[in-house]
Amino acid sequence: MSGNKYKIDEVKRILAPAGVEIVPVPQKIEELQTEDVEKLVRDKVVKAFEAIGRPLFVEHTGLYLNGLNGLPAGLTQIFWDRLEADRFADLVAGLGDAKVTAKTILGYCDGREIHLFEGSIDGTVPRTPAGPTDFQWDCVFVPEGSNQTFAQMGAAKDDISMRRKALDLFAAHIKSTKAAK
Repeated sequence: MSGNKYKIDEVKRILAPAGVEIVPVPQKIEELQTEDVEKLVRDKVVKAFEAIGRPLFVEHTGLYLNGLNGLPAGLTQIFWDRLEADRFADLVAGLGDAKVTAKTILGYCDGREIHLFEGSIDGTVPRTPAGPTDFQWDCVFVPEGSNQTFAQMGAAKDDISMRRKALDLFAAHIKSTKAAK
């Protein structure tokens, strides 16, 4: 469940080769406001399943800044909405530690149980945002081993992102579940 067009497009590109059909449900789910992302995702997937009544997945992607002892974590969206790109980069520069981890936790409810899948990638926050600013914090995340932000990479981000890693684990789970039937 997501109303974020960029996130939906990215998920479709990544899962299409695995044969997983994505049907976006733009219904808004009231999220817990917590830094405990697993708790947030579990709560979100239960609420979504109660609303939809069929197997589905939700995800939460957050940033974990070294200079803030792992915050904002589950509060990344609120944090980002308040600061946006330039102020976020300024804040991180003021911390003296630009290291950050981007982490996606995907929650899947098959109707009987909840399964969690996690992907993460380390990187840094550049002094100045770079690339398009329309997909949240992609313009301030440079993955380890690169000199470009996710925003500058465009669809090439799909090959290495934290979301890709979580979605690959999810797709493998779906495939193994189908094979077991």
